[in-house]
Amino acid sequence: MTDFVMPSLGADMEAGTVLEWYVKPGDTVKRGDIVALVDTSKAEIEVEIFQDGVIGGLLVPEGARVPVGTPLATVLPVGAEAPAPAPVEALAPPSPPIVTPTRVTARAPAPVLATGGGNGAGHRLRVSPLARRTAAQLGVDLSAVTGSGPNGAITRRDVERVAPTGAPPVQAPTAPPSAVGPIDRQAAMREAIGALMARSKREIPHYYLQQEVDMSLAIDWLHEANLQRPVNDRLLPSVLLLSAVARAVVEMPELNGFWIDGAFRPGPGVHLGVAVSLRGGGLIAPALHDADRKDLDEIMVGVRDLVQRARAGRLRSSEMSDPTLTVTNLGDRGVDLVHGVIYPPQVALVGFGAIRERPWAADGMLGVRPTVIATLAADHRASDGHTGGRFLALIERQLQKPETL
Repeated sequence: MTDFVMPSLGADMEAGTVLEWYVKPGDTVKRGDIVALVDTSKAEIEVEIFQDGVIGGLLVPEGARVPVGTPLATVLPVGAEAPAPAPVEALAPPSPPIVTPTRVTARAPAPVLATGGGNGAGHRLRVSPLARRTAAQLGVDLSAVTGSGPNGAITRRDVERVAPTGAPPVQAPTAPPSAVGPIDRQAAMREAIGALMARSKREIPHYYLQQEVDMSLAIDWLHEANLQRPVNDRLLPSVLLLSAVARAVVEMPELNGFWIDGAFRPGPGVHLGVAVSLRGGGLIAPALHDADRKDLDEIMVGVRDLVQRARAGRLRSSEMSDPTLTVTNLGDRGVDLVHGVIYPPQVALVGFGAIRERPWAADGMLGVRPTVIATLAADHRASDGHTGGRFLALIERQLQKPETL
């Protein structure tokens, strides 16, 4: 038997709140299955499990806030005799905002609803415990709700989406009012970002480089390529920049990884952290996995998906826990130059400003060309200026051959 623990969903996360359980004792799970919804200071994250097995018991109730590394559930080996499943409603309610987990054992079978109508009669209806309570409060018939959770499970948001107009709002579970006041997510996010950036500047010996890159070949190629595409499938210049970074860092692996316990550890792949500005303020940088293996269309689809889910608060834990190199692009905000701060434990961050027409000398002639200023913030413990300069040159070289990206 092993423990499934509260994951670290970024270096700025110290604790998380279990908002919803999508599993119950006795459920069989596979690696990559979403098992819970966890609230951090930045967003609500769908947490995946990283092993096959059977849920033996839930140790932390919905609404409880616990530190990173706290056991959330027990996981039995595949084929082991599982306890009879119990509804999560039987869990004891949380007391203080950060709790010590207590083991929960199953005592009775969980209630199962037979669905009808839109969900198909005769099939089991998968409903998260929080969604079941929310439906009871809002007077929603669960058999008429289509689930968007794992394996079609009905979540709190699904219930709220079909709730009658005028129904009383339902608060997500939090610690008791006597323990803490209402959570100001914007203030919490700013505090978390500030603390992490202060730590980064205090602990990481940054060095900074910048290079202006001629984008005329890339922009001309992109214009011609987009003429052959439907409007909805057209590529943005930022996709070329991301692809160039991903391919360049394959040749410069010293910048793709982590500084942990006094040593550099290479990343398991090129998982670019894509900086996304959130509505209302704040920033989050989920991973675009294996970016070096994706073509431009795949990167475009992946980035669009990450941005939409980041702003809707539906990111997955794997996207928050393993970016190996972060890229920030503030060109759409009119910024010319970005000097970023490294996101620990990563060892580098690449920034891009706006693509603008600027004076440019080539072959002894002075003209005007579209250019972008690329910057690098890197950790001097893992690399030096020579390495960083070669990396920026590699990015430039990739952008001069856009047809190969």
